[in-house]
Amino acid sequence: MPIFFQHQINETTRLGIWKIEENEDFFLGNVPLQKEVTHPHKRLQHLAGRFLLQFLFAGFPYELIRIADTNRPYLPNEQYHFSISHGGDYAAAIVSSTQRVGIDIEFPMERIRLIAKKFLSQFEHRYLANENRPLVQRTVSTQDAETIFLTFLWCAKESIFKWYGLGRVNFSNHISLRDDIAMRQDDLLEMPFVFDKEKPIGLTVYGHILPPLVLTWVMS
Repeated sequence: MPIFFQHQINETTRLGIWKIEENEDFFLGNVPLQKEVTHPHKRLQHLAGRFLLQFLFAGFPYELIRIADTNRPYLPNEQYHFSISHGGDYAAAIVSSTQRVGIDIEFPMERIRLIAKKFLSQFEHRYLANENRPLVQRTVSTQDAETIFLTFLWCAKESIFKWYGLGRVNFSNHISLRDDIAMRQDDLLEMPFVFDKEKPIGLTVYGHILPPLVLTWVMS
């Protein structure tokens, strides 16, 4: 069974990553295709993500999933809160019966440096310029570590964006590391963010470095 990673966060919240090794027929035997997806691999990702919802919570009513105007999938009665992410041959999902959630997975790539200025806040720019800053050290080279750290920041903001679910979010202006950052770093990464500086909401983003992926999630 190609479950790549699974985590029981608490009694009501679970997440998992599925490594897609099956063909489309496997998923169609379990999950209905709810919307037109013309690209074969994206269709496979779509099916795998929804299959994972019921893998995490047996009986998850994926046939009731609706898509909001902001493209956020949801259940009308909010029996479960959930979020899905795809990347390459992987699908990730988080499901909770009690809390709003958001999840993202990404592959660390050098091109993240080229777009960093578009999603980093002013504080994050200063933080990265500080030679004494703590970096996510999961590789032998500092250059790779910085790529992973930038990927983690992007993932974190994507997770918060999905948690929010209402669209119209500017990643550089509306989501930022807290100024008093104290990063916990062991097997679980834990970093404090603030969302919407006008009406600040404090959020903690959690994550793992799971080569070849970076995983982040948020719940509140």
